[in-house]
Amino acid sequence: MASVVVPSLAHNLLGAPFEAPLAVAEDDWKLHVPAVDIDKKDADTPDNWVPRDPRILRLTGRHPLNCEPPMDHLMSYGFITPPSIHFVRNHGAVPKISWSSHRIEVNGLVNTPISISMDELIAMPSITLPVTLVCAGNRRKEENMVKKSIGFNWGPCATSTTYWTGVRLRDILLKAGIKTPDEGANFVSFRGPKGELPKGDDGSYGTSLTYTKAMDLASDVIVAYKQNGRWLTPDHGFPVRIVIPGFIGGRMVKWLSEITVTETESNNFYHYHDNRVMPSHVDEALAKAEGWWFKPDFIINDLNINSAVARPWHDEVISLAQNQPYTIKGYAYSGGGRKIIRAEVSLDDGETWRLAEIKRFEKPNEYGKYWCWVHWDIEVQTFDFLKAKEVLCRAWDESMNTQPTVITWNVMGMMNNCYFRIKILPHTLPDGTMGLRFQHPAPVEVGELGGIGWREEENLRQQALASISAGPAAPVAPPVKVEAPSGSRTFTMAEVAEHNTEESCWFVHEGKVYDATPFLEEHPGGAESILIVGGMDATEDFNAIHSSKAKAMLKDYYLGELVESKASTAEPAKPQPVPSTSTSTELVALNPREKISLRMTERIEVSPNSRIYRFALPSPEHKLGLPCGKHLFVYANVNGESVMRAYTPISSDDDKGKLDLLIKVYFKNQHPNFPEGGKMSQYLDSLQVGDEITVKGPVGHFVYEGRGAYQMHKHKGVAKHFSMLAGGTGITPVYQVMKAVLKDADDTTTMSLLYANNGEEDILLREELDELANNHPDRLKVWYVLSKAPEGWQYSTGYITHDLMKEKLFPAASHTLGLMCGPPGLLNNVCVPGLEAMGYTKDTLVLF
Repeated sequence: MASVVVPSLAHNLLGAPFEAPLAVAEDDWKLHVPAVDIDKKDADTPDNWVPRDPRILRLTGRHPLNCEPPMDHLMSYGFITPPSIHFVRNHGAVPKISWSSHRIEVNGLVNTPISISMDELIAMPSITLPVTLVCAGNRRKEENMVKKSIGFNWGPCATSTTYWTGVRLRDILLKAGIKTPDEGANFVSFRGPKGELPKGDDGSYGTSLTYTKAMDLASDVIVAYKQNGRWLTPDHGFPVRIVIPGFIGGRMVKWLSEITVTETESNNFYHYHDNRVMPSHVDEALAKAEGWWFKPDFIINDLNINSAVARPWHDEVISLAQNQPYTIKGYAYSGGGRKIIRAEVSLDDGETWRLAEIKRFEKPNEYGKYWCWVHWDIEVQTFDFLKAKEVLCRAWDESMNTQPTVITWNVMGMMNNCYFRIKILPHTLPDGTMGLRFQHPAPVEVGELGGIGWREEENLRQQALASISAGPAAPVAPPVKVEAPSGSRTFTMAEVAEHNTEESCWFVHEGKVYDATPFLEEHPGGAESILIVGGMDATEDFNAIHSSKAKAMLKDYYLGELVESKASTAEPAKPQPVPSTSTSTELVALNPREKISLRMTERIEVSPNSRIYRFALPSPEHKLGLPCGKHLFVYANVNGESVMRAYTPISSDDDKGKLDLLIKVYFKNQHPNFPEGGKMSQYLDSLQVGDEITVKGPVGHFVYEGRGAYQMHKHKGVAKHFSMLAGGTGITPVYQVMKAVLKDADDTTTMSLLYANNGEEDILLREELDELANNHPDRLKVWYVLSKAPEGWQYSTGYITHDLMKEKLFPAASHTLGLMCGPPGLLNNVCVPGLEAMGYTKDTLVLF
């Protein structure tokens, strides 16, 4: 490591003036810790030229980059954060801008419009000052666990502090001869490159400041070109950006291209449709319908006061073998230049507060303004935690602003600054010593012990209570014996293994070889359900899920008998591997050709008969690999019998490193039609933390790829409308597709759902469905049907009828699909015949 020397990317690639390479041994190294390599996650994205630190936590997938550092790394560098781990908020690809060609246009209500080159900019008088930058979404994940906002999950580390060097915005405006407010110059607007982003008239990111703020010497607004003494990095705005101390990060436009003095505030799309805190009753639909985005009272500029705990960190464990000192640590910041004057910790639910010691690293500017965070710590005794259920922290600033006790939700999930609450839980150490485990509210990463945040657990419990199914799966009938015809052909396992494709798919069942190729398209579970065992012994899989009727059908596909070897058999060709559905840069757990074992790391009790079982994927970087519309199989051996069940997890590919299964346990002697209860659910309930399960997938014949694109069997198509029908627990796969459509604002697919249940209490996901329909009234319609409706029921009573389908669903068309899931009687006797009567064809019907 001592020999590492990193050249200047800004100079070597982008043409900035020379700056010396950085070497590990130099004092400046710690201020930058520059990224050296292109992260493999960026290899096939437009950012494949930007080196990035592998420690960053990516919050929105691979691209665009939105990230924060792990808390321990953020705090380990002290007051000044290296740019390599400084949080990043990008709305799109990083523009690759040449120093020599870039110019800042200054125009509008000025006497002399000017165009400033980078060389001209750095020749102007400059200042350097430390500033803490904070995304307005810092700690948003906590809000999203209460109710989903329209923003992604920031943890508590969307904040960082660095030294910024640049020219005062005031000086640039004076150089251009800015007019006065009396002459109409009320705002200063600025934007990044045109065509950078998909929305807005010109595809730029822009916003504005008031004239007063822009021209105020005390506010230290600068046009910055250096960070910690070196040229900006691409993610932080190379070659130039705005820095507005004390403001939210969303006002600090990167890759600054134009400054315009205007009479009114910026008309940029992102100025209005981002960085707002609206009243908690305003959801996305209401905001659009009533014009809340354009009401000036709800714009965010100054940061509010906030704090968080860095130690104890999530899943940290302390021993209670003896009473010893323990130091609680954290950070705090405020906006508007206001000084943090107190940081406090409570161990008795806020009844009393202990004053922490503030570590202040900056001096105020000449106008008394403070632009940076503080760090704080307080020493307690470990036995103090025994009397506490939670660790609370809050801060105060010089205006006597402090943090509220609870979250106030808003549609953008911004400015969350409630008390930072850490749960204290009993824990037994490996040596048997009693200890305590700390659980943060909503960390970005799963903890070292596999734990998630306590707000996440509460969120999962709420989902679980809404998603519990109504009854156990029907028992599997005993197997039927298939006799071998006389004079049968024989095959070795090696010969069978050659036939594992759609063109030729063989499998073995109880020592007999079958050719499933003719049945692939007809199989109710889709061709993939067979292909995952193609060329293999499928005995266990087949017996675990198929009925005696299916077993009897095997004779129609019989080829011969399996033998260990044949003397005349030549060495066969190796079977062709199944192409991976993931990119080479992703770690994917599921393999459609192999079963994998997963270890249980946690059981979350949701209700007396339902649990969330959490299993660890092979590494924290693995995603499950389950496309929208598909499911996985879980295998078990119950009293010598192979059992297999299909499940759709409640976790998704966005949840790296874990698989969460929500299971309702059907105990013996609780349902008159199923006295033995559910075999698989009781088996899972018997597992302990550390035990393993076996899974395989993905399985299913339909995949929704986004923006109307889908694949069904071999056919690819694009849909404009989805007519959806569901009964009871059949809502799950339909809801999965619904969420995939609605999470993408650019997906124009429209949907209409008919959802049938016995009683109102049986409606699963009612709150979620209503919220989606209310938030997206032009994209989703939901209509409920109850066979036993309460008085005053505003939807349909009885059953789904053909007339109701005609009224509520979309007319048949080549670009309209019918998606359905539910009891066989509903699908076979109502949904399929009803849609076919409306003109739907077989290739437009999807039965999950």
